[in-house]
Amino acid sequence: MSLKDQFGKDVLLTGWGHSKFGKLTDETLESLIVQVSAEAIRNSGLEPRDIDEIYLGQFNSGMQPLGFTSSLALQLSEDLANVPATRTENACASGSAAFQQGVKSVLAGAARNVLVIGAEKMTDAGADVVGAALLGASYEMAGKASTTGFTGLFAEVAKHYEKRYGAGLAGAGLGDILGSIAAKNHHNGMDNPYAQMHRDFGEEFCRTVSEKNPMVAEPLRRTDCSPVSDGAAAVVLSLGPASGAATEPVRLAGFGQANDFFPAERRDLTEFAATRVSWERALGMAGVGIDGLDFAEVHDCFTIAELIMYEAMGLTPRGEGSRAVQEGWVYKDGKLPINVSGGLKAKGHPVGATGVSQHVIAAMQLTGTAGAMQLPNARRGAVQNMGGVGIANYVSILEAV
Repeated sequence: MSLKDQFGKDVLLTGWGHSKFGKLTDETLESLIVQVSAEAIRNSGLEPRDIDEIYLGQFNSGMQPLGFTSSLALQLSEDLANVPATRTENACASGSAAFQQGVKSVLAGAARNVLVIGAEKMTDAGADVVGAALLGASYEMAGKASTTGFTGLFAEVAKHYEKRYGAGLAGAGLGDILGSIAAKNHHNGMDNPYAQMHRDFGEEFCRTVSEKNPMVAEPLRRTDCSPVSDGAAAVVLSLGPASGAATEPVRLAGFGQANDFFPAERRDLTEFAATRVSWERALGMAGVGIDGLDFAEVHDCFTIAELIMYEAMGLTPRGEGSRAVQEGWVYKDGKLPINVSGGLKAKGHPVGATGVSQHVIAAMQLTGTAGAMQLPNARRGAVQNMGGVGIANYVSILEAV
């Protein structure tokens, strides 16, 4: 079973674009959207007049005064006039929400070519504004003051995890495991030209609380947290490739979405149950198991999220995610490399852009155009994007053609 078996048609990623991530003082939200849209359309071999529909993933939540952004991509060309354009919002999964809406438009026969964009401009706002905006994705904390913001919420996840599974961490403390994940992703980010952070800190630095790596919300240190970022990415979804495309296309083999209950009391904070369901749905549609993947880009907004993701995706049983780190499975030369881009941890996390960025990085891997990030013989990969603490969950399975 595959997406084509189920729906009778392929959905292809035919072109993509990606901006640098970081504090981009010379860029506006509009300029970033136009930049990546132009690159994606050009690389697909299409012209702006060939685009039938546009989806823009953006969280915003007050970080930018302009809250109505769906038509900004039309600034690229007069030929985009009157093209339907819709903004999607699902917290940190806004980009993947846009991607799946674009997929469904193609599958429904409403469009042959869809431009999907993810974008966010966060660094124009003060830390208090950004913190309050992100807490808008929390049922309990929305509108309340907090000194630790969303880090505090994932710190609670880490505390619950350590209390339940700490004895099974094979002699290592949870802080050391999380430090190893941070060090891995910073090391990988050195090879990513789009990444916000190009610094290989090493395990000792990431495992140690220091003046340069302070505790933000125990047990999460600064190196356990993804940075505030600006950036954008775009991808063109098509029924078939155009003759002038810059690379071979990439096939979407399966996708899944699952939402969990919003109140924390209705969820097991250590499980990410709906995240697991989104993985099961995507892998089931693609007709593959976790052992059929060559790599995955997952949502490591905090290192504890990546650790639990190993379990949610079925790489290890619950409570044994540390094995994937300690036995080297998730490193670039391991059996399932995770976040060879550096992940959100090193690449940066411009909220609405993240999901689309993950799809672009995966497409680059599958077409052999990932440069220094390139894995040998990458034929199938996964993208996982999450909004809130395991609330809105999206997974895509992509294949080389």
